[in-house]
Amino acid sequence: MANLYFTSHGMAFLTLLKNNNNREWFHKNKTDYEDLIRTPALNFIAAIENDLTHLSPHFLAIAKKVGGSLMRVHRDVRFSKDKSPYKTNIGIQFRHEMGKDVHAPGFYVHIAPDECFIGVGIWRPDSTALAKIRDAIVERDASWLAAVNNKKFKKNFDISGESLKNAPRGYAKAHPLLDDLKRKDFIAISYLHKEEVLAKNFKQQVIKRFTEAEPYMQFLCKALSLRY
Repeated sequence: MANLYFTSHGMAFLTLLKNNNNREWFHKNKTDYEDLIRTPALNFIAAIENDLTHLSPHFLAIAKKVGGSLMRVHRDVRFSKDKSPYKTNIGIQFRHEMGKDVHAPGFYVHIAPDECFIGVGIWRPDSTALAKIRDAIVERDASWLAAVNNKKFKKNFDISGESLKNAPRGYAKAHPLLDDLKRKDFIAISYLHKEEVLAKNFKQQVIKRFTEAEPYMQFLCKALSLRY
């Protein structure tokens, strides 16, 4: 049974947008974008707010067209060779309440016809935040290992992102956790089948995955002196 938010019609619209990624087509089909993409996404954000607050009151679900949890459809093409003006996925970010002031962890939902996933963690932290996370891994290695090796987390999530080729400056080249210390991103990804996104219980599945990632998110928040 289909859910109340994301539908096969919405997926079909995203496919059409990918094949017609220009301003003229988008403006002609703006009503479909509102009906099939933005409104369902905002409804999903509003519906998940209480569950997210119960999980952690410090992550925000803001159902606003602009400036909230729904990421804008317009691409930033200033530094990209690809000048396509629109994103062809639904991106929803549940940022930490301190996310505007510091590089902070967050929860993320990505929906596209060819790839759906849930993301947690922090992407490309600045040098200060990155150093704090690396120091926390060194100083609390047992807590880090417990978080990344948590049975439920490890079953559904893979830590992803870019890494340095060599040991970061100031850290031992022979450190047993060198592969983690070399990370430039501390994000973890849990892939979903499209059928899961379209299922009636999708909201519950998202919260379930977020819950499985709690040990990882708690470690990152503590490393950055943020409340979880």
